[in-house]
Amino acid sequence: MPDRPILALMYDFDRTLSPRDMQEYGFIPGLGMDAAAFWQECDAAMKRHGMDSILAYMLVMLEKSRGRQLVTHETLRGLGESVKLFPGVKSWFRRVNTYAEKKGLQPEHYIISSGLREIIEGTPIAPEFQEIYAASFCYDENGVPIWPAMAVNYTSKTQFLFRINKGVPDVTENRGLNEYMPEDLRRVPFRNMIYIGDGLTDVPCMKLTKVNGGHSIAVYQTDRREADNMIRHGRVDCVVPADYSKGGELEQAVFEIVDQVAATAKTARRHMAHYDAACESKSRE
Repeated sequence: MPDRPILALMYDFDRTLSPRDMQEYGFIPGLGMDAAAFWQECDAAMKRHGMDSILAYMLVMLEKSRGRQLVTHETLRGLGESVKLFPGVKSWFRRVNTYAEKKGLQPEHYIISSGLREIIEGTPIAPEFQEIYAASFCYDENGVPIWPAMAVNYTSKTQFLFRINKGVPDVTENRGLNEYMPEDLRRVPFRNMIYIGDGLTDVPCMKLTKVNGGHSIAVYQTDRREADNMIRHGRVDCVVPADYSKGGELEQAVFEIVDQVAATAKTARRHMAHYDAACESKSRE
């Protein structure tokens, strides 16, 4: 077990850390299309083939790029440079880390997104994350995508909560993920988790985190109706603007949760120390 309790902050990406879907910054304009037309083709492909919506957009990305722009692992990562971020995001991680560490916690940040991992890896904030769980391609020897390697939809997102919870980060390791593990041996208790997202695709993760004692936050841009629905239905703890600036409402909410996690972790460790001492005393009788 780690020397300090781990605080896991988990984020969706599109419309949570960035104002739009990541494909809309570089990829779709490179096709000479507008965003609405591109997503309509994705919906049509999904219905035509009876396929998962994430696999559908990955298919359309490859189909529409043929003869228009070269798609490789390198060019997809390059698209990350054009992705815009919400105010305060670039300094957010440093501020959260500093505050959490002062409270005796070990902060870790994770992406759990239906967007493309390759594009996220090209953004300036990519080094801040312990793991980036997102959709991705597998590639041939020339770095050209040949097949989806990972598709992350709204329900499959939840497996990554358990990977973080149990300390099984490798997406190819399924035995350790599904084997029984006592709660007190899990690397990150759910009560030490914060999930931040923006929409319906985040609901399973938000709800799973919350019902297991963790914390969920819904962020919004200008229209807060969907976020308000989530708090009315008990899916999140609070609803705040998608503004990560110093002193903002989101920072205040997260810092309050950090205080709570730190206090609960201290109480839990005191309980375990007293429990172990009592067991040791009993064994000597």
